[in-house]
Amino acid sequence: MRIDEFDRAILNALQRDGAMTNAALSEVVNLSASQCSRRRAALEAAGLIKGYAARLDAGKLGLGLRAMVRVNLKDHAHDPNNDFAAFLERAPEVASAFSVSGDADYILDIRVRDLDAFADFVHSKLLPDPRVSQVRSEIVLKTMKDRETLDLSGL
Repeated sequence: MRIDEFDRAILNALQRDGAMTNAALSEVVNLSASQCSRRRAALEAAGLIKGYAARLDAGKLGLGLRAMVRVNLKDHAHDPNNDFAAFLERAPEVASAFSVSGDADYILDIRVRDLDAFADFVHSKLLPDPRVSQVRSEIVLKTMKDRETLDLSGL
């Protein structure tokens, strides 16, 4: 799908406030509410908008520790009965997981209550996994930038 200036403005506005009504969106984008509704539906149908969600404050919700964990696997053969991705899906501590190039196979973004909960995850769940050969962790001390929006200016 090719997007134009109006689509880009709609996407930018919805990144800031996904609960924005089409009437409010029309004021920001300078199109009628019905045109915004049609364009929004087309952007959703094309898969450019994957969904809507509230951004929550992890610290205020009791998930005050964030760690980036680099994981190496023992074997890279794909075995659907022994899939590391399935393990990641079942682990509520894993907020995000990325298959990466470089010296790690995966980088995991872990969100837990505190250091004890992190140690429990690493020692009770991650390290005992027979697929895992090495785990290296970095505790996030301070978040400098954690942008959840995309820069659409170059599109």
